[in-house]
Amino acid sequence: MEIISNPFFEIAAILILSAMVGLVGRLLKQPLIVAFIAVGVLVGPWGLDLLDSLEQIHLLAELGIAILLFAIGLKLDLTLIKSTGKVALLTGMGQVIFTSFFGFIIAKSFGYSTIIATYIAVALTFSSTIIIVKLLSDKKEIDSLHGQISIGFLIVQDIVVVLAMIFLSALGAEATTNPVFDIALVVLKGLAMLAVVGILMFYVLPYIVKAMVHSQELLILFSVSWALILAAIAEYLGFSKEVGAFLAGISLASNEYREIISGKMTTLRDFLLLFFFINLGAQLDLSLVGDQLKPAVIFSFFVLIGNPLIVLIIMGLMGYRKRTSFLSGLAVAQISEFSLILAAMGLQLGHIDDKTMGLIILVGLITIGFSTYMILYSHQIFEFISPMLDIFEKKDPYREVKVKRMEKKQFDVILFGLGRYGNNIARTLERSGRTVMGVDFDPAAVNRWNSKGRTAQLGDAEDPDLPELLPMKNARIIISTLADYEINLHLLKILKHHKFSGRIVLSQHNSDHVESLVKAGADMILLPFVDAVGGGFISKLEDCFDENKESCSNPGEPRETLNNN
Repeated sequence: MEIISNPFFEIAAILILSAMVGLVGRLLKQPLIVAFIAVGVLVGPWGLDLLDSLEQIHLLAELGIAILLFAIGLKLDLTLIKSTGKVALLTGMGQVIFTSFFGFIIAKSFGYSTIIATYIAVALTFSSTIIIVKLLSDKKEIDSLHGQISIGFLIVQDIVVVLAMIFLSALGAEATTNPVFDIALVVLKGLAMLAVVGILMFYVLPYIVKAMVHSQELLILFSVSWALILAAIAEYLGFSKEVGAFLAGISLASNEYREIISGKMTTLRDFLLLFFFINLGAQLDLSLVGDQLKPAVIFSFFVLIGNPLIVLIIMGLMGYRKRTSFLSGLAVAQISEFSLILAAMGLQLGHIDDKTMGLIILVGLITIGFSTYMILYSHQIFEFISPMLDIFEKKDPYREVKVKRMEKKQFDVILFGLGRYGNNIARTLERSGRTVMGVDFDPAAVNRWNSKGRTAQLGDAEDPDLPELLPMKNARIIISTLADYEINLHLLKILKHHKFSGRIVLSQHNSDHVESLVKAGADMILLPFVDAVGGGFISKLEDCFDENKESCSNPGEPRETLNNN
């Protein structure tokens, strides 16, 4: 039918189908990424065969990737490079060497030729920045220590993959240039691009953004344009579009209006990324699945288990805790969209055949599917296998536990969450003569807290081993300013399990959850949108400091509105 060949109708039908499949996925509690990849398979050649406008879908997918990487760069705190740069470089390179070496051996054992085995090994090496960042963002863990480390070594991989593509293309019979010269030329181009962007970042961009900020429409238009321009320039210079878009984000990361830009980008980013996952699923050729199923399963198992394992080993040796190493390691438990690009390049150059291309796509879909579940349920998986991971942690994980065993140090209050609300609470308590120790999973927040002469520790409220690192024996109150109900309930259970004898004060935005938290053992509930930090707040907390009182608050009584400090 003529209407079906209309690109507008085609994309409209795909969007409707995506919404329906996504809803079914939500009802079945399945990740949207898996649902959207399934849509790609459904509308692809082996499904309803709706994808006549492949070029348009691919373009929308590339725009989504560029916007995503721009948003990552926009949130990057440059001060964290000093603290996470070393582990990102060592872990990224270590995983690349490990996976490529053993991947090549496995490929050769299946009888593949040297060049095909090389392509397979390199394809298995790189992990998907797009998928990991999307999942970490959805879980609100992008600012956590393991989130920052994951992004760091994924960026290292993205740089390596550009060099790998140059080298592999030089292996072809048609290649006439020296691969060493090509790599050196790319490095020089990269340095030149960094220099130009650096000059613009300090002397030009701040004035442009300030002129645009009075109109949010113009500000967002400029931001998207800047991201796409640098993405296009990077590709022209021999890099990937992703590297350029990421650099565009970094160039605006220190701007005071970055939060406005970032907030407006979220919806656009998520909409365009839908086409990336659909495009990914549509590339699967089911006619090749039968012959490639056995090697695909073995390669997938290697990626799902071997890649996280090498990250665990490297980070453990560097002094990180097993939990951080494990959560970071899950970021490399799948292959990347770059792997598919690399395979397509090999197919075009005649280095590999359709079967090898199908094998790499199949491994990509298997590992992306399984790793999505692994990351979404990472905390539950860690709790289950935690005892088996002790061998990957040093007795003194000094990288994270900088406040070493503070049993001798007295703190009246341990405060979880060092955002604005937490800082207001801390200031008010300190003015009343109370000593406060902060805990947050964001390294930047911990650094800011410590720079003010306070004491803070990296930590995740959902970490079952965290109480062992905190001076809980001497603390009289633990306060959580985290408003997430599930996290607070989990923290409450952890504190009860470790027999914390002091008072537990939790925050909650939804008053419907107050009663259940009190029944679970909370002594007091803070309502941030009702309670502001002031004298009334302190007078209520004073009851918590009084050990002679059975309870320090009755959440069932009407709560007065307090004045904000």
